[in-house]
Amino acid sequence: MLFSDITLLDETLTPREHMYLGVRDGRIAYLSDVPPEEEYGEVYHGHKKLLMPGMYNVHTHLPMTLLRGYGENMTLDDWLHKRIFPFEAKMTGEDIYWSTLLGLAELMRFGTVSASDMYYHGADMARAVLESGMKCSISATALCFDDSPLKALPVYRETVSLFRDWNGKGDGRIQVDCNIHGEYTSTPRVVADMAHLAKELGARVQVHLSESEAEHQGCLQRHGKTPARYFYDLGFFDSPAVAAHCVWTTPEDWELFLEKRVTVATCPVSNLKIASGIAPAAQMLERGVSLALGTDGVASNNDHDMFQDMKILALIQKYRAWDPTAMSPRQALSAATRTGALAQGRTDCGSIALHNRADLVVLNMDAPHWEPVHDLLNTLVYSASGHDVCLTMVDGQVVYRDGEYPTLDLERIYWEVSARKDRILGELGA
Repeated sequence: MLFSDITLLDETLTPREHMYLGVRDGRIAYLSDVPPEEEYGEVYHGHKKLLMPGMYNVHTHLPMTLLRGYGENMTLDDWLHKRIFPFEAKMTGEDIYWSTLLGLAELMRFGTVSASDMYYHGADMARAVLESGMKCSISATALCFDDSPLKALPVYRETVSLFRDWNGKGDGRIQVDCNIHGEYTSTPRVVADMAHLAKELGARVQVHLSESEAEHQGCLQRHGKTPARYFYDLGFFDSPAVAAHCVWTTPEDWELFLEKRVTVATCPVSNLKIASGIAPAAQMLERGVSLALGTDGVASNNDHDMFQDMKILALIQKYRAWDPTAMSPRQALSAATRTGALAQGRTDCGSIALHNRADLVVLNMDAPHWEPVHDLLNTLVYSASGHDVCLTMVDGQVVYRDGEYPTLDLERIYWEVSARKDRILGELGA
């Protein structure tokens, strides 16, 4: 495909008008302000269109699409124990497969090309990702409340088999990470064991960290240290890590993140909805911490529209600091794109540059809320939405275009998800 005479965001997220970008063999093969001499197949005319890098959602629970809207206006404890955990206990591998496909359809509709996910039945998730054409860093969630070693837990066998069978599949589109749910749902022994397994496999790691004040203070009471120091001391951050939320982290924690190059996955909409607080994202950025963006699961968001999270991220940082300059649109956009790609170890992704993988998104700018444009990045972050996306491309393959999903049977997905939701509610007597 050749994107012709289009406005795009270059490698530095600077808008450039009247550009030509050619895609071949899954990569950006041509990038110039003059038309190419060679052919690139279909010509996509760029009038009133914006070409931007695909977005990276670095904290999700994709199968929770099955629980969208199920637990509303509840405290976190009631939400988990009265709604989420009982429902999840009824979910089968096939339920996971179909609800993952629904989550992936939503991602591609809103211009996201990859996710970092924590859940269960990872092989069923991987199958859905491979078929969809999308990217995902999948991890099996480790929970443990006794003194068992990691090797005695089912998650050990699942992680090892996932890594063996799926890591690198789809020309690297699927990656397998190691995962600890959190300090309060595991033990030091299991954390240390998982840290060792990650190094043994050469895998990246994911964890929930300091999401709520109760979690943060509880760790201080149990171990005399913050969750960040706890995982640091157990060697968990010796592998490249994504730490989700980090709402209650301290400046001392940020120094540990810097030392170990931990990426923080901030989830502003979910944190607001659950009332867990506002992460000090702008302060972490100012200190030099790597900041990426996530939606969390749709049971606590309730959608995967990264444009919404990007706007709210910038707004609440201004509110938190009482400073309208606390976070710029460029910083928010970088968190949603290039930093997220790097958090997944995808160094040739997340920006529009020659030879990078063609993970590209086209937005329609021919709409009232785009006019007039004084500064394109301001308009993109504060005015645009995921509904402006008209094309999503992953490794050069179009996965969404003008309401069509070439890799998915959306009607079948809707039917399957609805039927499985009704079955589970019936089993719960709801």
